[in-house]
Amino acid sequence: MNALHRLAVVVLLISSGVVPASAKKKPAPKATRTKATIEAATRLQVFLDRANFSPGRIEGRYNDLTWKALALYRQSRGEQPQAPPPQPSLPPDVNGLDLGSVEPVFVPYTVTEADLRTVGELPGRVSQQAKLKFLLYPNAADAIGEKFHCDIHFLEQLNPGKLQRIKAGDQLTVPNVEPFELASVKQIQPGTETSPEAANEIQYQLEIQTSTAGEHAGPPRNVAVRIDTKTNMLGVLENEKLIAAFPVTNGSAHTASPIGEWKVTRIATMPSFRYDREMLQHGERSGNFYMLRPGPRNPVGVIWVALNKKGIGIHGTNNPGSIGHAVSHGCIRLANWDVVRLATKIKPGDNVSIY
Repeated sequence: MNALHRLAVVVLLISSGVVPASAKKKPAPKATRTKATIEAATRLQVFLDRANFSPGRIEGRYNDLTWKALALYRQSRGEQPQAPPPQPSLPPDVNGLDLGSVEPVFVPYTVTEADLRTVGELPGRVSQQAKLKFLLYPNAADAIGEKFHCDIHFLEQLNPGKLQRIKAGDQLTVPNVEPFELASVKQIQPGTETSPEAANEIQYQLEIQTSTAGEHAGPPRNVAVRIDTKTNMLGVLENEKLIAAFPVTNGSAHTASPIGEWKVTRIATMPSFRYDREMLQHGERSGNFYMLRPGPRNPVGVIWVALNKKGIGIHGTNNPGSIGHAVSHGCIRLANWDVVRLATKIKPGDNVSIY
């Protein structure tokens, strides 16, 4: 069994709760959310996030996505994943993890003028959003939450009474993750490009890239993406070794993600998006659409990874709280901070398996 198949098997076992009998343990008592347990859960989430095995939003609790990320992290190290508990809020076994590397768990952050420049008007109606030149965060708390991969309610819990009127110079407490810098998105390498076209309207054209002598010294590059639509997890493998995993939202039962073998054709930063309700709901293009301009609150977020199937891609989101569910219109959706990390690990021509 190669690494691609092992990834599918491990995630399905963890998701279903079916694991070898030797790995099963007696159910633990229900966890109590004390200050110590919140810090311990956050420490694990930050540790996984730093290791590129994302637990989704940092929220200071053990949850389903944290358990899945931990299982895949252990699998990447050749270890046996722990059996999931009946309630994902219970703490997992963290023996062997260097959680001491996450110190401190929370850090102070001083709000900058640059943070506030990412905030602006964001009306609720698509017709009104289409009139804007850039789709910004609706408020500073939303911007800071995304910058530190943090659930907005958890950010409020860490900073009681401070999020209503955030201004430059204010100091907030945030999880100790590597910040998501919106301004650096266009500098992502490799495989990055921008296009005036709507990302979901770019015609498929797989470009054969040639390299100069000595450009790729060492063993051949072999990167593949595996997307499990049952567990809502995306894995990145390099030379058949799992190097990263991110939670995703895939297509719903009505608009399922395309099962099969695909290829990355291009990676676009800060994409525009053609919002066509008929296309999204029924797969039929209509003349009644809105062109939504770039920004972190564009429906496809800050990155569009095009596949060789028109209209379908791997992309960011304007709603990080939706990650981990089957509610998209067929595409594969990640949190903006995760899709940026994914984009640095893949190139046009890489294989993508959706199953």
